Amino acid sequence: MVLQPESRFFGIAARSTAGSEINLLLPQTFMNLSGKSVAALARFYKIAPEEMLVVHDELDLLPGTARLKQGGGHGGHNGLKDIAGRLGTLQFWRLRLGIGHPGEKNEVANYVLNPPRENEADLIEASIIQSLGVLPEILRGDFAAAMLKLHTKA
Repeated sequence: MVLQPESRFFGIAARSTAGSEINLLLPQTFMNLSGKSVAALARFYKIAPEEMLVVHDELDLLPGTARLKQGGGHGGHNGLKDIAGRLGTLQFWRLRLGIGHPGEKNEVANYVLNPPRENEADLIEASIIQSLGVLPEILRGDFAAAMLKLHTKA
């Protein structure tokens, strides 16, 4: 699979139908408008929200933490808020990658728009690699097994 620009989805996308159908999408809109991209792909391929996995940063988790869940609120995350608004539901799967919180509410925008500190970047990268380890379970649709594996400390 190769990600390529797809103007109809307002992003970079790839699709595979080998085995099971998989669509990857990296919206190229502003984060606050990422629902425009997600909804366009979902409409085109007739993908139900509960069949989607949205990967996003999570201020409420420490760097190096990854959590998988379905549904829930948007927690003030403008990208999730836009996705939910355009899909008409919050019932999609999320892979939440912890980035930590700067400590002060007024510092959040600057914090999320800048690269993480080096030590935190290493932790975030490790959580991404750990998340890739549950990809086989996710692709089989066995989210319970994926959550157990991802959320259990070795």
